[in-house]
Amino acid sequence: MQPMKNIVFENAYQKNARTLLDKLNSAEAILVGAAAGMSASCGYNFFYQNDAIFQKYLGDFHKKYGFTGAFNGFYYHYPSPEAHWAFLVRMGYMEYECPTGQPYYDLMELLEGKNYHIMTTNQDFQFTRVVSEEKLSAIQGDSRYYQCSRRCHDQIYYNKDMVYAMNAAIDENLCIPAKMIPRCPKCGAQMEPWVRGYTFLEGAKYRDEYRKINEFLEKNKEKKILFLELGVGRMTPMFIQEPFWNLTYSLPKAFYITINPKDALLPIEIEQKGLAIKEDIALVLQEAVMVKKEENKEHGEA
Repeated sequence: MQPMKNIVFENAYQKNARTLLDKLNSAEAILVGAAAGMSASCGYNFFYQNDAIFQKYLGDFHKKYGFTGAFNGFYYHYPSPEAHWAFLVRMGYMEYECPTGQPYYDLMELLEGKNYHIMTTNQDFQFTRVVSEEKLSAIQGDSRYYQCSRRCHDQIYYNKDMVYAMNAAIDENLCIPAKMIPRCPKCGAQMEPWVRGYTFLEGAKYRDEYRKINEFLEKNKEKKILFLELGVGRMTPMFIQEPFWNLTYSLPKAFYITINPKDALLPIEIEQKGLAIKEDIALVLQEAVMVKKEENKEHGEA
């Protein structure tokens, strides 16, 4: 009986991958919406778990403070600004050093040569390594930048050199020197990562991210448009999931696909215009790439 179950599972899996590829190929425009599940599909669970990468870069912080995952570490109440910044710096260093996950490469291979735009709530800047800035909208910030914690002026600052310098200066007490704490060049307040929070700067850069999305939608709303949702959970459905549902419902030629092993939801109002694939994102994209290569080979393409 076991071999038969495997055959059924594999056929269903391949069917999903082929359906995804067919929809990508027939679409005249594709808007991708990706969230935490996209990076989790790469095996990167360090935001919420003490996985191998977390242990490599943040294991000493866990040993000292006891929190689980970088998300909890981000909001932990540290004993001093020097200790707080040591964590922020090490977390940023981890994100810079973390390799680009294979699902990101597979997605871009599937999108190659197509009319697409990508919006993401991820702040780990994995997408910035595989797609141009004009085709990407990071709507919840980007850890590569710092902002003034008081939002005294509308500017964000690229931080890679600062992150690497401060990380090298973390001492045995898991603190950085007070003089290295990033300060706003205008008001002198501490800087902070440009990511969604109570003091998140919704300035020119933030507005530009939405400008790119709106221009793409305005240009392609009358076309056969595919809304492809990857790894969006139920914590913040208002940023990607719910707008995708509404747009699919309202645009006559729209189609919606969600891929998520846990939260692949398809409202009844769009069940004739959508598909929910409750499978591992990495495996679905990998299978779709394999199908694409097989089809290209059959047609004599490289």
